[in-house]
Amino acid sequence: MNLGSLLEPFRHEFMQRALFGCALIGFTNGVLSAFIVLRRMALMADAMAHSLLPGVAFAIIFLGIMPGTLFLGALVAALLVAFGTQLISRSSRIKEDTSLGLLFACSFSLGLVLLSLSTVHVDVQDYLFGNILGLGDADLWIVYAISLVVLPVLTGLQRPLLLMMFQPSVAGSQGVPVNALNYTLVGLLVLSMISSLQAVGVVLALGMLIAPAATVYLLCDSFPKMFWLGGVIGATGSCLGLLASYWLSLPSGPCIVLLLGLAFVVAYLFSPKYGVISGLIQGRHIHEASLARWRDR
Repeated sequence: MNLGSLLEPFRHEFMQRALFGCALIGFTNGVLSAFIVLRRMALMADAMAHSLLPGVAFAIIFLGIMPGTLFLGALVAALLVAFGTQLISRSSRIKEDTSLGLLFACSFSLGLVLLSLSTVHVDVQDYLFGNILGLGDADLWIVYAISLVVLPVLTGLQRPLLLMMFQPSVAGSQGVPVNALNYTLVGLLVLSMISSLQAVGVVLALGMLIAPAATVYLLCDSFPKMFWLGGVIGATGSCLGLLASYWLSLPSGPCIVLLLGLAFVVAYLFSPKYGVISGLIQGRHIHEASLARWRDR
């Protein structure tokens, strides 16, 4: 592959738009992923992603295919699943994870059925696995608006969110609105899931959300580094995955998630402090040192 082939994607307007969208979506998801990983909200994030589909289907059937209506439909559907989960778990013997899993499976199935019954021709693959190359100006404005909401809120509420996650009783005693912060985090999660819908679809959105923070979590113990470096990894991995999909003529969504997953595997194996190979090497050195001390006796 020559230099001209490598630079070719940057000459196309649709690729420039897609790369900008990937950078915004990847950075926003990467920053949020620090809270999702530490809060252990991966199952909820997956449920939120899958619950977007019936909202999108309803919007297509009754309002047509427009970015604003799709955003509204996805938002309503995700919020219904989120609050429905809380209602079921608090008003019955069913635990939150059980109600969440049931609602996300039913909502995803409902979305598939509605899309198949729609008289409007839609490619289900675009909503399952994303189509970032089809990102229009209106879609880009929605992504930009979501980033403009999520990033400042997470930055401004970083300290109370951390206190709420690790010491909720202390946070409550200090006047921190724990329940309100929980709902805020869920709301920001829903918004990020909607922005990821265009890039990687509902099936792969979870990988884009948790891979950046999971990678940084193996590299350092500092939350500020996890917060910002997760955003950098999310944006960089998303853009490189998109470019790789163009160069190799492969689907963009899977390539983005695979590249982010590859970054995690590298950290898992070679992290200086928590990597598997680094641990084996350190264990071998400790064993050899112990043998040497035993021989010196």
